[in-house]
Amino acid sequence: MFYGYYGSMIFLLPAIIFAFYAQSKVKGSFNRYLQVKNMRGYTGAQVARIILDKNGLKDVPIESIGGYLSDHYDPRKKVVRLSGNVYNGSSIASISVAAHEVGHAMQHSKGYVALSIRNQIAPVASIATRVALPLAFFGLLLRTPMFIDLGILIYIAAILFHVVTLPVEFNASSRAIAQLTSSGLIYNEEVKSAKSVLNAAAMTYIAATAVSVAQLFRLLALRNRR
Repeated sequence: MFYGYYGSMIFLLPAIIFAFYAQSKVKGSFNRYLQVKNMRGYTGAQVARIILDKNGLKDVPIESIGGYLSDHYDPRKKVVRLSGNVYNGSSIASISVAAHEVGHAMQHSKGYVALSIRNQIAPVASIATRVALPLAFFGLLLRTPMFIDLGILIYIAAILFHVVTLPVEFNASSRAIAQLTSSGLIYNEEVKSAKSVLNAAAMTYIAATAVSVAQLFRLLALRNRR
């Protein structure tokens, strides 16, 4: 049993290493471009407001919140929340992240299908993430295939959430770059830097998906050893 348990880690370790690399990459890129002021001198809050207003979203407020890289768009309350470094900052990183979160607000207003699906399955995925793995490993411990299979089936819901998140995040970044350039908020020579920040952030979502899929293969491998 222990050989199978530890041997199955071969599925998970590469994904975990990639996840650590992705986290390091996004923090490194964000911190690097946090030191580079954008040439227009706009703050993240100003950029968010300009893009929202330009796209008919004047009713969407922008709030400053605590935390580091805690920026997000809340679809339930229809509010863009930006961390202090982004809200008040006038760096390339600040305006890029702010534009990305506004990209989610634009998706919401236009009924972007992938975002709608993600919002609908988010509550289920949250529960699935907490329940699935303990249930599956409880089944392995008791040698009860029914619990293992049920845990695996529930875990697939969490994987679906990660998979759907990928197009949502990539699309939000594409919208961000398009809005930054079309609105004249950044110069052409700043586009590459803005893309570097957003691409690094996207890598974390790819890593999260990879870890989830690897965990599924691990569970299947352990299931087949029973």
